[in-house]
Amino acid sequence: MVTKKFQDMKLSALGLGTMRLPVLDHDEAKVDEEKTAEMVAYAMEQGINYYDTAWGYHDGNSELVMGKVLSKYPRDSYYLATKFPGYDLDNMDKVEEIFEKQLEKCRVEYFDFYLIHNVCEMNINEYLDEKYGIYKYLVEQKKNGRIRHLGFSAHGNYDVMKRFLEAYGEHMEFCQIQLNYIDWSFQDAKRKVDLLREYQLPIWVMEPLRGGKLAKLPEESEKKLKNLRPDEQVPAWAFRFLQSIPGVTMILSGMSNYEQLQDNIKTFETEKPLSEEEMDALLGIADGMLDGNLPCTACHYCVSHCPQGLDIPTLLDLYNEHSFTGGGFLAPMALMAIPEEKHPTACVGCRSCEAVCPQQIKISEAMSDFAGKL
Repeated sequence: MVTKKFQDMKLSALGLGTMRLPVLDHDEAKVDEEKTAEMVAYAMEQGINYYDTAWGYHDGNSELVMGKVLSKYPRDSYYLATKFPGYDLDNMDKVEEIFEKQLEKCRVEYFDFYLIHNVCEMNINEYLDEKYGIYKYLVEQKKNGRIRHLGFSAHGNYDVMKRFLEAYGEHMEFCQIQLNYIDWSFQDAKRKVDLLREYQLPIWVMEPLRGGKLAKLPEESEKKLKNLRPDEQVPAWAFRFLQSIPGVTMILSGMSNYEQLQDNIKTFETEKPLSEEEMDALLGIADGMLDGNLPCTACHYCVSHCPQGLDIPTLLDLYNEHSFTGGGFLAPMALMAIPEEKHPTACVGCRSCEAVCPQQIKISEAMSDFAGKL
């Protein structure tokens, strides 16, 4: 396992993200504890020592399951990260209550890494508002040793990140951003990377495979990459891209089954940055993939805020497919397996989902357009 130095620590370059753990009965709230335990055991054996969870993952059950599974291992054998859930503005005045509950759920006395979560356009003003005391409280927990390293994650644009860093950069030790070869240009990730370098902050990566979208490419694109590296699998290219970006310290992958975990660990046995020719080819492929698709990463924040209980990530995925192909039978066929009251026509346009979408997708407009296309 490739390792990276962070201060006086040696971190596995690959971290296990727990937003997409194996589940039972296709229910995101029902984490398969047995399979998760098997994955963690293998990850530990292969040298992964960083585990990333959060308050909202799996409807609040990710922290519970990871706390139970990791409690079987010596506390100094792993690093645990979780986050304050500022993606929901209702949480802003509950930082102490939530933090104490997170320690309880995760069965620990301290967090190795703690993040101010999902800094973006919808919450930057609240995060900077001293009346909520979020920053002050978390810095105090760091002084008390209950947070070993404090950082933040950001889905917001460059200006939002800059505002946050200008206010709190002094006490931030790392920053987690969405970074992959699609978002290098699409979400201005290159500029964000440059900003973090200005502040000398190590980079933590989320969505390296763009919610699985970079795990498989069109045949023509795959052929181009095979000509350059015959033995490299498609998902590995996404990780090699990140290994080519100076400052990247931690790459988190939300692996949902044992096979994905094995494949990713195999990739991280070596560090093989891209050549200039390979980088140009990969970014060229990215340019071709950006036509028309909505950038949903299936984080499921929207689902918990939908009064109709729609499976929005699935519907957006079907919408992208239907739009990309100009119609066809795949989306209508898939919708046949979904109750009619959960179709895009059930969207009432309340925009509650949009208020918590890290990607700032205009979901209600997409649902209306999807219904019209169907």
